[in-house]
Amino acid sequence: MTQIDTPQTAAGWLSREELDASRERLPILYVDAIPVRVDGSGTVTSVGLLLRVTGHGQISRALVSGRVNYQERVRTAVLRHLEKDLGPLALPRLPPAPQPFTVAEYFPTPGVTAFHDPRQHAVSLAFVVPVEGDCEPQQDALDLRWLSPAEAADPTLQAEMAGGQGNLLRQALAYCGF
Repeated sequence: MTQIDTPQTAAGWLSREELDASRERLPILYVDAIPVRVDGSGTVTSVGLLLRVTGHGQISRALVSGRVNYQERVRTAVLRHLEKDLGPLALPRLPPAPQPFTVAEYFPTPGVTAFHDPRQHAVSLAFVVPVEGDCEPQQDALDLRWLSPAEAADPTLQAEMAGGQGNLLRQALAYCGF
């Protein structure tokens, strides 16, 4: 009988103990993706934000985010996390060689940068990704809400996002011309 790879046994995944030990010693590479809807001229018409439960049991809006696996291309990681959070019919439009709009450094110590992750030092490549298909929240995402760029620019909404992701959303909006 052939063993089926699960996230716990697949090549490139660490056990919980290995991940915790690595997080104590090494920066971990992540990707953040801001899903957007665009019109025919490429102008962003709406921004997709997830609703998640944080590690502290609070509910907040969040970006699509996750680790890059060992021997995984960054492009593949972005697509995998978009599918994991938005579903297989999201139909993201990601170029063959995507370029991040910024790099965010999350530190376990608050105040080092605008980004904070109490678990680890993480370096995240951030992308704005147009999606064309049907998006449904998946896995640990409770909801997906599409906001106009003006609604997404609301400082109150951005302040409610955990770990400084509101800052990253603000940078993404500026990158898109808002």
